[in-house]
Amino acid sequence: MIRQSIPMQNTQTHSLPSLKAIRQAISQGQLNTAQSMIDTLLSESTLATGLRTECLYMRAVTHRLNKQYQRAIDDINALLSVRPDHGRAYQEQAYSYKALGSNKAAAKAFYQATHFNPALLASWQQLISIYKEQDNQQAVSLASEQIAFLESLPKPILGAHDLMYDGQLAAADSLCRKYLQQHKHDAEAMVLLAEIGMKLKAYYEAEFLLESCVAIHPDHERAAVAYQSVLSKLGKFPQAEAFCRKRREQKPGDMSVLMAHASALVGMGTLEDAEAIYHQLLSANEQRPAVWLALGHAQKAMGKRELAIRAYETAIRYMPDFGDAYWSLANTKTYTFSDDLLKEMETLASGDGLRLDDLINLCFALGKAHEDKKNIEKSFAYYKKGNALKHSTTQFDIARTEAAMDAQKEACPASLFTSKSGCSDPAPIFIVGLPRAGSTLLEQILASHSQVDGTMELHDILTIASRISGQKTPYPYNLPSLSDDQCEQLGRLYIEQTSAYRQGAPYFIDKMPNNFIHIGLIKRILPNAKIIDARRHPFDCCFSGYKQLFGDGQEFSYGLEEIGRYYRAYVDLMDHWHKVLPGEILTVQHEALLEDLEGQVKRLLDFCGLPFEEACLAFHQTQRVIKTPSSEQVRQPIYKTGMGQWKPFEAHLTPLFDALQQYP
Repeated sequence: MIRQSIPMQNTQTHSLPSLKAIRQAISQGQLNTAQSMIDTLLSESTLATGLRTECLYMRAVTHRLNKQYQRAIDDINALLSVRPDHGRAYQEQAYSYKALGSNKAAAKAFYQATHFNPALLASWQQLISIYKEQDNQQAVSLASEQIAFLESLPKPILGAHDLMYDGQLAAADSLCRKYLQQHKHDAEAMVLLAEIGMKLKAYYEAEFLLESCVAIHPDHERAAVAYQSVLSKLGKFPQAEAFCRKRREQKPGDMSVLMAHASALVGMGTLEDAEAIYHQLLSANEQRPAVWLALGHAQKAMGKRELAIRAYETAIRYMPDFGDAYWSLANTKTYTFSDDLLKEMETLASGDGLRLDDLINLCFALGKAHEDKKNIEKSFAYYKKGNALKHSTTQFDIARTEAAMDAQKEACPASLFTSKSGCSDPAPIFIVGLPRAGSTLLEQILASHSQVDGTMELHDILTIASRISGQKTPYPYNLPSLSDDQCEQLGRLYIEQTSAYRQGAPYFIDKMPNNFIHIGLIKRILPNAKIIDARRHPFDCCFSGYKQLFGDGQEFSYGLEEIGRYYRAYVDLMDHWHKVLPGEILTVQHEALLEDLEGQVKRLLDFCGLPFEEACLAFHQTQRVIKTPSSEQVRQPIYKTGMGQWKPFEAHLTPLFDALQQYP
């Protein structure tokens, strides 16, 4: 079936066939005509990736309808090499496999289709027949629940779900809003619109929608789960924890509620309580690999390295293809994979039964494992594959990010900061920069001071930016129009929201790296805040980011060209902030810190207006929760082995050097 609601593309010239004409030809049974038009489009060398993907999908449909099943499969394989998360393509592939009698391959493809697009009702219906033949009652039950849910949805909302999972967010958003105009306060439509909003990074609107939804529909489980999720996504862990406690009263003993509560506690830094919940779940049933993984994350943040490793290894024992557990071992940065385990991982990664998320995690783990063993060619091959797969699942456009940074420069001239409006509280110390640039080390040094609380990567500035983005003049161009009273209120809001993460010291650290984009906003609402830019040599910083699989965000890091261009845009924007805010930002070069720890620490403390304390030099002895990938590294004395790690990979890094316009 060809969906009719895919929006028209505007990338073709007038002489080329349109997608609308191709779909019309298919619907009228003119398959050869449709194929000819598709071939004409595909012959264009400048065809946009999205349009090429759609053409391959439609040509596969025409091949299948012409009973040319292997050709259809070949087209789908070509499509999936570019978009490995394309659910509808897997469904199309499954129909061809089924027609060829390859029932096992068809079953796998139908499963992949529902994994990437849970709104594909036809694939669920095919799966339930397969599960019944296998006498897999648990799978039948789960599939039946999903089918019942999808069949209960109004057709426009089912269509919007399908569009969202297919990556057509604008079309899904439009369809959902149109339905809500006629069916105000419909719970499923509100939940879906919020989910689309999260994908579009309209976080404030998503939160407001779900907060309203749970108030109107207090017994709606999907709304409750979505609200819990959005609070955690926004870093509003105290609110998430309070909401979870209420849900536990209503559903005591429910595993999903307990896991959500533990996750919120981890977010707040109340790790002992979270650890207790994980142990409670495992005492009821120890064969829960996801719980072992979450327990390992909590123990790693607490500095319980050996226990964390044991938890990750246990997760693998119960689920040998659990890619996240392998990556979590590698992400301790100190774990050494045995040769036998390495062989098992390589066998797993070379097979065809692995889910995409597991394969991505496994590739990054194998990259790290081979790097540790000095197998440079193998290491880079796995890093490259993992990054390519991850990049293909995002819709990241580096040009849009560069434009967003240019907008900050245009919207924030020096005249914007002539008056010190906003909340005068001097408590916040912002550490900004790129990930893997040494910000965790700076945080650990400052958090070792008696007058400074270490917190974590707080989301509050990003949330405030989202909050004011819905005004008539878009953010950041509306920053000059904010009144003194509005600036004061927003600054006070930030102080209030972050209070839950403080332990009573006069100052506290907000270590969200991406806040460098929002320094204009920060200085408008918190004029006395200190801002520290953690800077690292571009080759080391970019390659370290390329090797890192981030839990969320940082989409720019999954391509060498993208990360190089991002680094240049970051430096350019920081130069602007220094120009319009002279003396208000301290740049700390990571390499200088490694060479002269005491001198740089004194410089850092002087900038923050803090007296020198020896504990800042003995930062590795400070016991605190650290949830970043560098947690184990900053629990050691200063070392320089991280410098120059890109050098063995130099032959592979030309796209990075070109993007940076710097060469070894």
